[in-house]
Amino acid sequence: MGFLSFVHAHLPWFWLAITILCVVIEVFTFALTTIWFAFGACVLIFVSFAPIPFKWQLLLFLLISLLLLIFTRPFALKKLKIKKIPTNSDSLVGKKVLVTEKITEFQKGSVKLNGVVWSAKSEDGTVIEKGSECVVTSIEGATALVKKVQGE
Repeated sequence: MGFLSFVHAHLPWFWLAITILCVVIEVFTFALTTIWFAFGACVLIFVSFAPIPFKWQLLLFLLISLLLLIFTRPFALKKLKIKKIPTNSDSLVGKKVLVTEKITEFQKGSVKLNGVVWSAKSEDGTVIEKGSECVVTSIEGATALVKKVQGE
């Protein structure tokens, strides 16, 4: 008895397994994509009791899932207001810093920010001399991207 024969003999259980798998993936990613496929598979649990060939069930599953994904995901994202969670380093963006080690296009330097020395890169690749005042434009890992303050 091959895998496809087993699936054909136990279609409701197959669709239940697909439902559970999609829900588990959604729980770990929370991207609001596989949940729609879980809903599609859930519908197919009941449809599989009808004498519909597997290839048509598969097509129906894809059709239901894609329609749900296309038409309901944007609404769900808006209602759930899923946003990036700000981190402590996000609060450093926009702060003025003092360059403690020269920054070149090809070599990181360092800046002092709130009493802590950070490795730093120039946002636009320009050379920034030691002692210059800069503004943090973003944080990439443990490196601050900085831009020289205008007027210096």
